[in-house]
Amino acid sequence: MTFNAGVNEGNTSMIITIFRSRLRPEHVAEYSEVATRIHALAETMPGFLGIKSYVAEDGERVSIVEFADQAAHDAWRDQADHRKAQQLGREKFYSEYQIQVCTRTHATAFQMGADGRCA
Repeated sequence: MTFNAGVNEGNTSMIITIFRSRLRPEHVAEYSEVATRIHALAETMPGFLGIKSYVAEDGERVSIVEFADQAAHDAWRDQADHRKAQQLGREKFYSEYQIQVCTRTHATAFQMGADGRCA
């Protein structure tokens, strides 16, 4: 068993963006192409830590994006190709979206051992 009370404790300035959206069905194929390209670009940005995306049964999409700090987040927010993709999102891809930007103040983690037992 691994337990880390305070995962990455030194980085309480981590910025977490929660992006909730619904796609317009007539542009899903084009959205997928743009999203793949923009995701690859995000991975090259200094301070980008990761993204996880989920789709609910009702079609709502949720992405959780992590950046090392506010400066890294802001650099991504303002990156030229990302700005163009944001504009396309408003014009074509999304029927609605909501963005929440949060600062991590605490984190804990638990991971079961490889043998499935608590040590």
